[in-house]
Amino acid sequence: MLGHFANSMSRTRFEQDTYPGRPRILFVGHGESSHTHAWVDLLEKSNFNVRLFSLPSGYPPDSWWPKTYVTTYGYPSRDSETRLGMFNRGHARRLVEQGAARVRGASWNTEEKTLGWLSDIVRRWQPHVVHTLGLEPAAYFYSRARKLSELEGIGKWVAQVRGGPDLALHRLLPEYEPRIREVLAGCDKLVADNQRNYEYALALGLKESQLSTLGAVPGTGGIDVEQLSGAWQGNPSQRRIILWPKAYECPQSKALPVLEALRLVWERLPPCEIQMLAVWPEVKMWFQTLPRGLRERCNLRERVPREEALKSMTGARVMLAPSLTDGVPNSMYEAMAAGALPIVSPLETIRPVVENETNVLFARNLYPEEIASALVRAMTDDALVDAAAQKNLELVERIADRREIRLRVIDFYERLTASA
Repeated sequence: MLGHFANSMSRTRFEQDTYPGRPRILFVGHGESSHTHAWVDLLEKSNFNVRLFSLPSGYPPDSWWPKTYVTTYGYPSRDSETRLGMFNRGHARRLVEQGAARVRGASWNTEEKTLGWLSDIVRRWQPHVVHTLGLEPAAYFYSRARKLSELEGIGKWVAQVRGGPDLALHRLLPEYEPRIREVLAGCDKLVADNQRNYEYALALGLKESQLSTLGAVPGTGGIDVEQLSGAWQGNPSQRRIILWPKAYECPQSKALPVLEALRLVWERLPPCEIQMLAVWPEVKMWFQTLPRGLRERCNLRERVPREEALKSMTGARVMLAPSLTDGVPNSMYEAMAAGALPIVSPLETIRPVVENETNVLFARNLYPEEIASALVRAMTDDALVDAAAQKNLELVERIADRREIRLRVIDFYERLTASA
């Protein structure tokens, strides 16, 4: 495991707060996640002292600004003025082991070492706020650290839940319900991206006083509406790209019905290009079963940086994202700001936000015929596409504009830390 220190001098620099006397906020989450980056970036150039405890699944780019504790074996040794350098592998591992050993005799396995290091960091740095990004694994992991190391009295705990299975589906599983209840009982504030998640949490024991004053807020912290809308060139109806940003299989959405819809409809579509992002091997395999003429229209890409995905969105006429469960999809907000017509599913978290044939076209994820019908409509009805683009631009600016949300989030942390 690797720490965020190169030598004793770098360690001293790392441990010095950038803004002495100002609130300290420790985020816990996936360091490689674009969602993590987007939320934490709300505090860039604020005067909060910000650090991230990056969970063992990966690590953030070396150029990213927050001070970060990296817990992934195999992180390349680097020297960076921005990141203050890294320990070499052995040195870093010893640091984590020493931290773990000081926390109630933690056992010598990877998870216990990571728990021990997180506990040690919380005790030493004394953050005013610990903000966990998602229930699994961040909130569950921190909840365990709090219990094992008696951290309950240190700072305020903000638990952020994701759309999709994080709460909506996992609450139905007997093995998850006690863990969810434990998080809800322990956190000081809950943040969610849709009202239904707040309702589920209240039904599981959350108190009204624990509800975030932010309300339902995008998990990325909102959309840069001005930047995306500024990239429009002409009317969206003039575009000829269908963008499918999540061409993979997961509990939230299924890819094979989308492939079947494309098979059903491709000969009825006008000339167009179909861009598939984040394509998984399983989807690539089934893609090869499609007619050659359809395959020639398609451009498949694996995982791409969020900036590239957003750039693709501004060139798309249609954003295709049917799903089985979700909060309010960030991809839908992004498409609205970019002028692309969203095809999404009529989920209970989405229906209160948008209207069918006004802002979006609805199609259920497991029904290829519905997806195919929506694609034909979206690719042939120019008036619908242009009218929806204008309505959506007004809507997304009102409910998901990043500049406005940033001010609210900063105020939220200010008020929370004032009572810490």
